[in-house]
Amino acid sequence: MKLNELHDNPGATKKQKRVSRGPGSGSGKMGGRGIKGQKSRSGVAIGGYEGGQMPLYRRLPKRGFNKPNQDRFAVINLGLIEKFIGLGKLDAQAEITEDMLVDAGLTGHKRDGIRILNKGSITTAVKLNVTGASAAAVEAVAAAGGTLTVAPTLPAFTKAVRKA
Repeated sequence: MKLNELHDNPGATKKQKRVSRGPGSGSGKMGGRGIKGQKSRSGVAIGGYEGGQMPLYRRLPKRGFNKPNQDRFAVINLGLIEKFIGLGKLDAQAEITEDMLVDAGLTGHKRDGIRILNKGSITTAVKLNVTGASAAAVEAVAAAGGTLTVAPTLPAFTKAVRKA
């Protein structure tokens, strides 16, 4: 194979539509924008504008509340842990910590901690030490002959001081 023989698969690339490039292009003169009006001009920001009428997003009442200091956990399922043990990325004999789960690539970052959920199945006896876990996940690990230890989380004000 030579460099001049390399090419994309058929249909992998599509030529860019070049608007406003003359009448022969099929989208010349006004470039497919129609005649006059706000939308035919540049710098249009119509998004949520309703012609002076009070916009819908301001007519509807605000609902709910987002707690600014709530714990945000990285979530990992038991089936994924079992898969990574099978691939040899996690050692089932050693105690598996949150840092080991991040290093193995199960999650990109642990945020305020890692929470284990019971999705999938686990058959290997493992020792897990994490920040959070569902009751079903704790039971599933115990049924497989392992232990799942849940470390207590720090109060939100302590985390704020620690991050500063």
